[in-house]
Amino acid sequence: MTTTTSRVLDLFSCSGGAGKGYEDAGFDVDGCDIADRPNYPFPYHRGDALEYLADLITTGEIARYSLIHASPPCQAKTSLTIGTNRSRGWGGTHEDLVAPTRELLDATGLPYVIEQPNGRAEIRKDVSLCGEMFGLGVLRHRNFELGRWATRRPAHPKHRGYVRGHRHGVRREGCYVAAYGKGGGKATVPEMQSAMGITWTDVREELTEAIPPAYTRWIGTSFLTCRQEVIV
Repeated sequence: MTTTTSRVLDLFSCSGGAGKGYEDAGFDVDGCDIADRPNYPFPYHRGDALEYLADLITTGEIARYSLIHASPPCQAKTSLTIGTNRSRGWGGTHEDLVAPTRELLDATGLPYVIEQPNGRAEIRKDVSLCGEMFGLGVLRHRNFELGRWATRRPAHPKHRGYVRGHRHGVRREGCYVAAYGKGGGKATVPEMQSAMGITWTDVREELTEAIPPAYTRWIGTSFLTCRQEVIV
């Protein structure tokens, strides 16, 4: 791992897709997740992410970090929840922790990133990334709000084809795999690992929630470049 003075706090870290990208960009990484994550490849605190962040602010230990990344739950406003699930009468109560997460992130005084899937989550879409930008075998569109820093918006290339599997009763073959759910032509665990560049976990549920490390490698590199330009 590259020796660096840059350290990122990876909140709601899940299996470490975001964290691995930041490491690839040159950061040291610490995670926090409420669930037990034995496959997480970096030091992490198991507990409530917002309580942990509040404690770091109170004790002043938040000063160890140069950037904070947060992927708070917002199932109530994801495309799946507001689309298919609602139309079929599925679903129940879902958490939306975006607003309280942003409030605490603002209180740190540090640059930050809030990541959300496509949907109606109330974040600024300062950067939107998909797998095609990095030659991956998934599309997995994700939006990122950047707090206290900014970077260019990358162009979104045209998709090369379909996502493989059944959708609305139609079966299609395609160059991308569906890295979510089960059945209906969804990707196998080895296919998801290969498509997203994630090798350290083979837990399906972790893979279906993960973002490809290529996304945060791009974001982390952009942040370090912006910071260097400011210093110079």
